[in-house]
Amino acid sequence: MFRIGFGYDVHALVEDRKLILGGVEIPHSSGLKGHSDADVLIHAIMDALVGALGLGDIGRHFPDTDPAYKDISSLSMLETVAGLVEKEGYALNNLDCTLVAQAPKIAPFLPEMNGNLSKSLKTDVNRINIKATTSEGLGFCGNREGMEAFAVVSLIKKDGDIKSVA
Repeated sequence: MFRIGFGYDVHALVEDRKLILGGVEIPHSSGLKGHSDADVLIHAIMDALVGALGLGDIGRHFPDTDPAYKDISSLSMLETVAGLVEKEGYALNNLDCTLVAQAPKIAPFLPEMNGNLSKSLKTDVNRINIKATTSEGLGFCGNREGMEAFAVVSLIKKDGDIKSVA
């Protein structure tokens, strides 16, 4: 059995906040506003995973009204979602995601992000692809008011040949 999930997330940029993307702290003049660490990339990935399982969205699993998730690492939440995937008997086939940000340049941080996601999802790094792009100066991303991320995952029912889990 094969399942596909799509995820999307957006966060506003604010001053006096660390910028965390893919579990990596990135030097920048501002960070993303949110209840947790506001890692827009991981939030989109988690939404894609729970969507593929038919389990709603991350707001259902990690409500921003719950103080337990205040400033929590999104990598920690991703590990919880990976446990849901495992519990449902699925494994990650592949993950493809796109981060939209006018600044800063993301390319130098992609290997570390890939490593973080691979570890949290307990899968080979070659099953994960992260792309970064600008919005060519258009819209809220182009105006440096925020960032957005998109993610698509495919899950496969686990069998004896699949060693990695999502």
